[in-house]
Amino acid sequence: MTVPSADVSILHRADGSARYSAAGYTVVAAVNGPIEVTRRDELPQHAALEVNVRPAVGVGSPKERHLESLIHSTLRDIVLTHMHPRTLIQLTIQIVNTPEQENTLPASFALSPLPALLNASMLSLLSASIPMSSTFTSTLLAVSSSGDLSINPAPNVLLSAASAHVFAFSSTGNLVLNLSEGEFDMDIWEKAHDKAKEGCCKEQLSEDAMEDGKPSLQVFTERVVEASVDKQRAWKNG
Repeated sequence: MTVPSADVSILHRADGSARYSAAGYTVVAAVNGPIEVTRRDELPQHAALEVNVRPAVGVGSPKERHLESLIHSTLRDIVLTHMHPRTLIQLTIQIVNTPEQENTLPASFALSPLPALLNASMLSLLSASIPMSSTFTSTLLAVSSSGDLSINPAPNVLLSAASAHVFAFSSTGNLVLNLSEGEFDMDIWEKAHDKAKEGCCKEQLSEDAMEDGKPSLQVFTERVVEASVDKQRAWKNG
């Protein structure tokens, strides 16, 4: 398992922003909104939500469009768009760094950057004070042919994996997103689900993980946001 790192409010010209790094990926997300929306995209009772994913190199491809669709469908159920009708909430996510071996991954494992994109998105929305029904965290698991589970695996682990699974859980432990690729049965999926929930949700954190000093992703997110708030308070107080 790779240890994540993150910072929030790193871009001065955005309403909210965040940098998130894990499993060889570094992602920067920026939020602008609620802002004025064109009449064509205006929704009378909700804010329009726009998601743009930019690759580390070159122009966007169908892979980025697919990731945008997955992120949009996840956030659509989290962001309280009814609180800002007839406006636009714009989320732009730039992939800054990718693992060296990413290009060697099979096309069937196209979801590997998704947890970093989702976690950066959540932190940037918090930075922008966008109203949400809940926060969430996301992680990737690889399952070997022998059934071994690896959370936030490196590309070389994914290369030999029989299946890969992306999960996202709300702060209350509810399953928000579930995507799987490869060959697996229901027993494997349940083990992957439980392992991912343990890694994401503080209320599901095992005693062993607590003793190892490894916080859940939910606790990690809370600490990142709290550190940012403390820093802003210190700056305001001179």
